[in-house]
Amino acid sequence: MDASSGLFIDGSWRTSKGRSSRAVRNPWDDSIVATVCDAGPSDVQDAVGAAQRVMDAGDFLPFERYQVLSRASALIAADAEEFARLIVLEAGKPLRDARAEVARAVHAVQLCAEEAKRVTGEVIPFSATPGSERRVGFTLPHPIGVVCAISSFNAPLVQMMHKAPAALAAGCAVVLKPAEKTPLSAMKFVETLSEAGLPAGWLNLVLGGAEVGDQLIADERFAAYSFTGSVRVGQHIRQGVGLRKTILELGNNSPSIVHADADLELAATAIAKSGFVYAGQMCIAAQRVLVHSAVHDEFLELLQEKTRALIVGDPMDERTDVGPMLSLESAERAVQLIKETVGAGAECITGGTREGSTVTPTILRNVHPGMRIARDEAFSPILAVTSYDTIEEAVELANNTRFGLQAALFTESLDTAMYISQRLDTGTVMVNEGSHVRIDQMPFGGVKDSGMGREGIRYAVEEFTSQRLVCLTLKDPV
Repeated sequence: MDASSGLFIDGSWRTSKGRSSRAVRNPWDDSIVATVCDAGPSDVQDAVGAAQRVMDAGDFLPFERYQVLSRASALIAADAEEFARLIVLEAGKPLRDARAEVARAVHAVQLCAEEAKRVTGEVIPFSATPGSERRVGFTLPHPIGVVCAISSFNAPLVQMMHKAPAALAAGCAVVLKPAEKTPLSAMKFVETLSEAGLPAGWLNLVLGGAEVGDQLIADERFAAYSFTGSVRVGQHIRQGVGLRKTILELGNNSPSIVHADADLELAATAIAKSGFVYAGQMCIAAQRVLVHSAVHDEFLELLQEKTRALIVGDPMDERTDVGPMLSLESAERAVQLIKETVGAGAECITGGTREGSTVTPTILRNVHPGMRIARDEAFSPILAVTSYDTIEEAVELANNTRFGLQAALFTESLDTAMYISQRLDTGTVMVNEGSHVRIDQMPFGGVKDSGMGREGIRYAVEEFTSQRLVCLTLKDPV
């Protein structure tokens, strides 16, 4: 992989036509990690054209997709440490978490390989309808078309698995644009798929920011878009692509409900991990902590203990739990949000300081529903704690937001778990586990401003597949 090339189009690495190179920087010390080249307008045209050409040919068969993706999974596993190193360098994710991300990617690509063999239709029971006794119906699955995959920085490798290889498993050619600041994992992944035998044109990589993104949105050759990122950009995509298929994984401000009968040690450990994993820069990281008043003080002491035990520092150090945020600007916004919340009446009981782009894990208590941190996405290492008295109040507080991606609930009662889970307005409820947990087999997606469509390998493959109905009216045999 030649990082200075940056673009992989129709099976070859190349430099941009008319665009200058730019630096990829390490969030920890701002050092230059690599120099890459963003795509120009003609590069994007070439990438989409290559994808459309191979889609029109339609000669990438399911067993071939399985073989390529299986080999890619094995190659990622063999080069796991290099993948992890790139994630640390470009994203600032602590090394242990980066290694866990690579392990997930190995598994997810293999899941994509398996799903390539399982894309099927179904038989429709027309004979169940009076007057249709002679009709036989079935559906034939078809790739939806060329897919535009746009991923974000916070899981630069594994997040692509629910986009590019899932689309390939469905038989769709892909144009991939990774986050502007974290292109290296994507480049390494594309190189790996090429080494695994992926035919030219089926996966094309373009780098760049909003200008490249807008050109991709405007290109009517795309049949589907899969995007992970902010609500603002998600809305922009929806407005630009019209009626074409969109899978959007957007913002969140995950609530974690700690009920009176919860295992407080378990809840404190899980929420501390969930709130501060990758410095809170995950859409499913814990943000709002809703604690029953009967256990509020005891739980808060445990949460402070778990939080203060976290090691903050160099993400390349294997001992580090919390590293830097992606940029200095992100860290400054986090500290400003803390100051704003304290100014509105909350109390900062742990953390709240910044050194460079690193913000210490922060706990705010006495947070009220009207505060911005209780309504919007912080995307920072901040936990906002609020007390409640009744189950109904906990549900109301949890739902009092425009987001609904993933929530956590801690209780020892199955009845309570089912009662609350059925009333939370969210895509997923994790019971006795942190809200940050995502298993690649599970359907993943939200409601309200958290997006639309579902990821999770099997579900993503289904999103990239269309079903064509065939109806036969049979005659009596001669």
